[in-house]
Amino acid sequence: MNKAIALALLIATATLAGCATSHPEDRPYSAEEQHELALEALSRRGLSFDEYQREHARIERAQVREVVGQQASGIKAPGEGA
Repeated sequence: MNKAIALALLIATATLAGCATSHPEDRPYSAEEQHELALEALSRRGLSFDEYQREHARIERAQVREVVGQQASGIKAPGEGA
């Protein structure tokens, strides 16, 4: 009987420990992920072609500004040498 209780306690502990681990949703989105999410949301909005092009250009400008800001502050952009 003690073995059954010990086994049940071990399984319950392992299950709770697994539930307590960090999940990807707990971390903030990277700049690349935010950019992709913005483009996906834009494609789902059902805008006219002109409105879509205007919003797409705005998103791309924001991405370029962010990358330039990172380079100016000394943070290496993805793809730069080590």
